[in-house]
Amino acid sequence: MDSLHQLEIIILLLAVVLALTTIAQKISIPYPIFLVLGGLVLGVVPGLPTVTLHPDLVFLVFLPPILWAAAYFTSLREFRQNLRPISLLAVGLVLATTAGVAVVAHALLPGIGWAEAIALGAIVSPPDAVSATAIGKRLRIPRRVVTILEGESLVNDATALVLYRAAVGAVVSGSFLLGGTLLNFLFAALAAMAIGLAAAWLSRWALCVTEDGYTQIGVTLLVPYIAWVIAESVHASAVLACVAGGITLRQYFSGAVAPATRLQARAVWELLIFILNGVIFILIGLQLGALRDAVPAGQYGPVVFAGLMVSATAIFVRFLWVPLAALIPRCLSATLRARDPMPSWKGLFLISWTGMRGIVTLAAALALPMTTGTGAPFPFRSEIILISFAVILVTLVLQGLSLPPIIRWLRLEDEDDLEREQRLAREHAATAALARLDEVMTEDWVPREQIERVRLRYLRRLEHLNRTGLNEEERPEGSVETVQRLHHEVLTAERVALIGLRDDGTISDEVLHHLEQELDVAALHQGVGERRAGKRRI
Repeated sequence: MDSLHQLEIIILLLAVVLALTTIAQKISIPYPIFLVLGGLVLGVVPGLPTVTLHPDLVFLVFLPPILWAAAYFTSLREFRQNLRPISLLAVGLVLATTAGVAVVAHALLPGIGWAEAIALGAIVSPPDAVSATAIGKRLRIPRRVVTILEGESLVNDATALVLYRAAVGAVVSGSFLLGGTLLNFLFAALAAMAIGLAAAWLSRWALCVTEDGYTQIGVTLLVPYIAWVIAESVHASAVLACVAGGITLRQYFSGAVAPATRLQARAVWELLIFILNGVIFILIGLQLGALRDAVPAGQYGPVVFAGLMVSATAIFVRFLWVPLAALIPRCLSATLRARDPMPSWKGLFLISWTGMRGIVTLAAALALPMTTGTGAPFPFRSEIILISFAVILVTLVLQGLSLPPIIRWLRLEDEDDLEREQRLAREHAATAALARLDEVMTEDWVPREQIERVRLRYLRRLEHLNRTGLNEEERPEGSVETVQRLHHEVLTAERVALIGLRDDGTISDEVLHHLEQELDVAALHQGVGERRAGKRRI
């Protein structure tokens, strides 16, 4: 019966996630925020079961694939190009935020020790990778800003969790060793990167020796957990292991699997991450019901006030750190000033404001031990958990909801010419294909007329690229949208015709599915893969 009850709760959560996500899309609110608010409402509804989030569920089930996927879709080139600002945020800002929060907590909570205050600072200091990717990717943010924010959120957990473990260890044992903490941080980082690289190489080997597409997709689903478990077993940073592994595997994945497997793997992973993200954010909201009784009613006021002040401190320190981290290195290095001029205040403001906390903060708070080494209760455990929850709500809801209007107000323009890079890549690929056709011409396994037919197709593609490869000011307005609409119309007509043949019994469902997959691939190739058929009968 207990198992059946748990299954019912899981089904209910998934149904609520799907419903709230649909509503969020219709009212143009980032779905993570709407799910958190929905969870808050459900958490106080009388009669509904209380859902308690166990930290092991987060660290062992949710985070490995989410971090791996976020790292996989991170550009290694852009990550390297922005390694300095990412490091200053992921390491320097975490330390600064931890210190600032610890000072405020020590002043506001009478009797709290410095170790407990530092533990709180480490818990709330890192912006969350889940929140950054789930919210940031759905907004029109310049590529460099997205790269910096995602890179920060992928790496900063390692810094914060090392500080967290050192502070918790000091509370439990009653002693703190700075030298040991630094050595632990160095070991955790180096060992994690080695484990991540090994996991990526292992998965590459497994993908190359396996020909079955489903098995290959299974390998991609399994390897994040392997990296995480190995890293945790040797006390390395499991977060960095997944980040290093995901980024590395991205460099080899294209050549290791077939195109059909890549399409299937992408679909599987997108669905998995969507479900995991949705469940995570609604679980965050549901914790209000589980945490409301953790602190005596008479202490709600001071704890809530402390939560608001800690939230304000975290936001203020970020606003102070981001421009200083951009200005000071350029003041010290003329070479850096010449190579990378000072970014605009708009970009700095956006980076400063985008610091949403999420599931890692809550999981770390819930993972605080119940007792110290002497058997006494862990000091201020309930207060730390509720303050951390308040920081999540303030940053996620306040900053997340305000991001769309702020981005519209800033009128940020993407400095990177993504379209130009795409056109260059298409030209290079077409040229390489023509060169390969010249080589195939000397072989006897293909008729010459087929070679010429394929050659003509690529020559037309190059001609089209050269004809449309104009500067932005020379390109006719709306030409891209017009071409995409045309492709959408003709592909939809093909789809409707095929369905009609299926409906009248001319072709089987098997033939329909095969041809429909070809149309889907063509739609993706033409840039209309996310468009529906509209009011046509499908």
